[in-house]
Amino acid sequence: QVQLVESGGGLVQAGGSLRLSCAASGRTFSSYFMGWFRQAPGKEREFVSAISWGGDRTYYVDSVKGRFAISRDNVRNTLYLQMNSLKPEDTATYYCAARLTDYSPDAYGYAYWGQGTRVTVSS
Repeated sequence: QVQLVESGGGLVQAGGSLRLSCAASGRTFSSYFMGWFRQAPGKEREFVSAISWGGDRTYYVDSVKGRFAISRDNVRNTLYLQMNSLKPEDTATYYCAARLTDYSPDAYGYAYWGQGTRVTVSS
């Protein structure tokens, strides 16, 4: 098993930046394909980004391409999401998630989840 704890959320003006972190503990972090998801009030959880075990492959939902960057540090056991040029529609609770198998944007394929960190973007 792996335990995940997100941090770095907050309130930011449109056009600003935030960096989310997800600290992992337990089973070897590099064993997991990692993803970021988000859920806005009244909406379903949606895929944001994912990264392969070694970090050589990354995936993004179209709405964040060119603005967000996912990365991981397998020595520090930490996943990151750098979010730039934030928009009000990025407002949501952001979750990191882990899976043992290869890429999928489907939330049901991720076995382990953090508690989430809230991001609010004001206009």
